[in-house]
Amino acid sequence: MTLGAALAKEAATFVGTLLRKEAAALRGLFGKIRQSKAELESMQAYLHEAERFKDTDKTTSIFVGEIRTLAIQIEDVADEFTYKLEDCKHGGFACKARKRLKHIKTWYRLAAKFQEIEAKLEDANRRKKYYTVRSSPATRSVSQSQALHFTRDEDLVGIEENKGKLVEWLIPGSGDGDDLEQSSSKVTTVWGMPGVGKTTLVDHVYNTVKLDFDAAAWVTVSESYSPEDLLKKIATEFRIAVDVANIEMRVLAKSIHNHLQGKKYILVMDDVWDAHAWLEIRKVFPTSNCTCRFVITSRKYEVSCLATGDHTIHLEPLKAHHSWVLFCKGAFWNDVDQQCPPELQELASKFLAKCQGLPIAIACIGRLLSCKPQTPAEWENVYRGLDSQLTKDVMPDCHMILKVSLEDLPYDLKNCFLYCALLPEDYVLRRKVTTRQWIAAGFIRGKEENNKLEEVAEGYLTELVNRSLLKVVERNHLGRLKHCRMHDVIRLVALNKAKEERFGEVYNGSSAGAFSVEGARRITVLGENLEQLSRSGATHLRVLHVFGTYINTDLLKPILTSSKLMSTLDLQGTRIKMLPSEVFNLFNLRYLGIRDTEIESLPEEVGRLQNLEVLDASRSKLTYFPNNVVRLQKLRYLMASIDGGHDRLEIGNISVVKVPSGMQHLARLRSLKFVKASSEFLREVAALTELRSFSVSNVRSEQTSDLSNAISRMSHLIHLEIVAATENEVLRLEGLHLPPTLSWLGIAGQLEKTSTPQLFSSWSHLNNLTRLDLAFSNIDEDNFSYLCVLSGLHFLSLAKAFGGKRLDFHAGSFPELTNLYILGATQLSQVKIEEGAMQNLTHLWLRYCPELKFRPCGIEHLRALEELFLTDTYQRFR
Repeated sequence: MTLGAALAKEAATFVGTLLRKEAAALRGLFGKIRQSKAELESMQAYLHEAERFKDTDKTTSIFVGEIRTLAIQIEDVADEFTYKLEDCKHGGFACKARKRLKHIKTWYRLAAKFQEIEAKLEDANRRKKYYTVRSSPATRSVSQSQALHFTRDEDLVGIEENKGKLVEWLIPGSGDGDDLEQSSSKVTTVWGMPGVGKTTLVDHVYNTVKLDFDAAAWVTVSESYSPEDLLKKIATEFRIAVDVANIEMRVLAKSIHNHLQGKKYILVMDDVWDAHAWLEIRKVFPTSNCTCRFVITSRKYEVSCLATGDHTIHLEPLKAHHSWVLFCKGAFWNDVDQQCPPELQELASKFLAKCQGLPIAIACIGRLLSCKPQTPAEWENVYRGLDSQLTKDVMPDCHMILKVSLEDLPYDLKNCFLYCALLPEDYVLRRKVTTRQWIAAGFIRGKEENNKLEEVAEGYLTELVNRSLLKVVERNHLGRLKHCRMHDVIRLVALNKAKEERFGEVYNGSSAGAFSVEGARRITVLGENLEQLSRSGATHLRVLHVFGTYINTDLLKPILTSSKLMSTLDLQGTRIKMLPSEVFNLFNLRYLGIRDTEIESLPEEVGRLQNLEVLDASRSKLTYFPNNVVRLQKLRYLMASIDGGHDRLEIGNISVVKVPSGMQHLARLRSLKFVKASSEFLREVAALTELRSFSVSNVRSEQTSDLSNAISRMSHLIHLEIVAATENEVLRLEGLHLPPTLSWLGIAGQLEKTSTPQLFSSWSHLNNLTRLDLAFSNIDEDNFSYLCVLSGLHFLSLAKAFGGKRLDFHAGSFPELTNLYILGATQLSQVKIEEGAMQNLTHLWLRYCPELKFRPCGIEHLRALEELFLTDTYQRFR
């Protein structure tokens, strides 16, 4: 609970029930909490400003540590106060009075703790009189730009020579002095210091040449890799149809070998730390009757020796000219000519001297300066802050450059960034999961109304990408950030910062020495050994992430018992089947993550988690929510789905989770996904007018009236999925009124054929709708044309939804469409595309269309088309 929330509580409602002495003590405690708010804000502002200078002044460094400790203590006392105060609110009048009297000793103890903190603060102030750093520059401005950042070919600097070498070595038969077809297997290595651009170079070339191969895969190899996990990642990237979760390593290796036999293929292994990573798996890959290319990037020389012949590139820092060009592209990206003004050139040269040609350093500094006024005074301030960090020559590893980029972050944004660093190496950050965890941790400040917290959080994520502190892994069909990842070098710097500031630590379970969590606020557990951590005690712990596959829940119990104020517990991917009972004593818990676990049920005690905002049971074994889940009135996100996935062509494979009666009490819900329909539930869900995302399955024809009535009241809905009970179930949705806010609509089930034109026409007001998924909809030639009212669609999927023989796309239809998927159209024999139709289409998939004998007529009009994917069409397709 944040301090601001604690201050919002008033004692006046119950002070009169206490004895005069106790009432006075409680009033005094409230007063001290109110006074501490301003003090804590001053502390946080001081810590942010002083951080850049503490390394040059030992007195400042000591003082910073004291202030940080006291700030943590203030937060702890305020949170415990709020915890006890909330407990007094439940029950009848007599029960509340008993609880107030029961906590009298607590009030006294907290008041005494505040007095102790005040005394320590006064003592610290006597040695450091003011909360200012006399030599510090003026407070530096921070870019609030939320513009998305894309890496473009023209932004790549100084790679031409190495790019030419790689392309020549990789493309079969391109001619590099060898007969590549005679020597069918080649290993190329790219090595150099962290941040020198190895991955950037190889990624650019890989995307250039991969279409020349029958199969292509890219995997990132972490320092703590295992051969089995590495092969699973490779199989997934090659799109080999095996169950990687349950397959034996021997069978997996054979599957990869058989899949690649006789093909031209390329495999990139990025960031390899040890030569054994390749030597242990290289025999899996066929080389006879194949043309195969392997590219390995590493920061180690010994790994570079794996190259075939002289096929190795030692990537050096950029030369002066290229450094200058890259710097100007970053610092002056918004200028037409991207040139450095004469009055800043001397300072620019000083910055580049510090960067020593390291691309990641140049990019960080360039983007940092792009957010500042282009004046010598402002740049000089930034340079002085930079220079004060570089008392030692640490530029070769870019450590201090990255620290400065961290320290320029606003307080809340920095917390969000450090939070990401606590997650495992190479971990893919999902936008929705990450932003919800930030909100639960209290890092996002804003109004809950109108989804403002989520908007602020997503803006933070975009800002971290724009600052090159996170890199984009995937965007959705609208170009919106979907997945991202933190560079490992940046993560190492951030982890050091997190530990130094007592923000959080990573525990790998294999440390030879003792691991102490004293004062630790957030801990990530990597591995399965919790023994040392369990013995350490964790009274200050607020966030616990566990990423081990098999963990002993008995070792979790003492950690949970001592962490009464924990706000986030995430057990994602652990093979636990039951939550420890101690979890349900965590009154302060905001986020409970059991995604990808084997938990089959939750006890009724879950209703005690009165502050819970997120319950994420996606892809778990959970089949129902307990009755008391409806008591969680602060819940914002409720997600569950049985492991097994969502097959577009099989309704029977779609998971459903039962919900209890009384769902109307969860009025703050923003997301309710993968739940089973019932008549009672569909009547109750009408009260959940704040829903943004709603997914309901097992809908029957007679229930559609209640469903339509409920949806008509969801005026903020963005994502809606409706799945019928069976493929033949008719969904009578004629009365369905969809809100104009809707962006993604999915309907799986038969539509009434005679009323389908009317239904599609009623969607003409959905100007924000960008994605439509229809399955089993019984659409034919006549009613398909009515979908053209959805001119803003970017993504259209018809899975067993089109039953006609001819599909026509008329001129001007679907002007924004980029992705079109036609699946399971068993009668479709002709597709016609007129000139002017689907002018922005980039991906066209035609799958399971056995009667389709000819290529789509007019496909040459699709000038933007990048991918045409055809499977299971007529055998003489031409």
